[in-house]
Amino acid sequence: MKTTQTYARFVEWLSADDMHRDTKEWLSHLQFIKDEHSFFEDLVTSNTLQLIKPEKFVHNKEIIDAINRSQKQNRLLIDDVRVHKNKLQIMVDGIDQPKEEEAYKNDHRLLVAKINAFLKYYTALKLQLFDIVKNIKKEEKDIILLDRK
Repeated sequence: MKTTQTYARFVEWLSADDMHRDTKEWLSHLQFIKDEHSFFEDLVTSNTLQLIKPEKFVHNKEIIDAINRSQKQNRLLIDDVRVHKNKLQIMVDGIDQPKEEEAYKNDHRLLVAKINAFLKYYTALKLQLFDIVKNIKKEEKDIILLDRK
């Protein structure tokens, strides 16, 4: 017996107000992440000497590169969401444009998936960075305590 793979797809009916609320919320999150990236740059700068230690350099470089990629992806998502928000007019103009409205809804669904994937990736990245900084601070504290003895 041969089975065929089916893909269940939950399609929620979204009103223009719901989609507008989503885009405002996304922009807010993405702008906050943009500010966090600035904080990460300062954090990396202030811990550069510890980050470039030979035994940890390769791993730390990967994290820093991932932060840079995340920063670029965040900027692209902000641009995509702004364009999407500006196109919302299609949904509220009162003119019946079924193809354009369906395209807008599909675009919205794609953005939901892209942003959710980005937020998941970003959260993992942030945890890795904080773990590295936590270990650096622990090592510094241990060195200070050893010097006192």
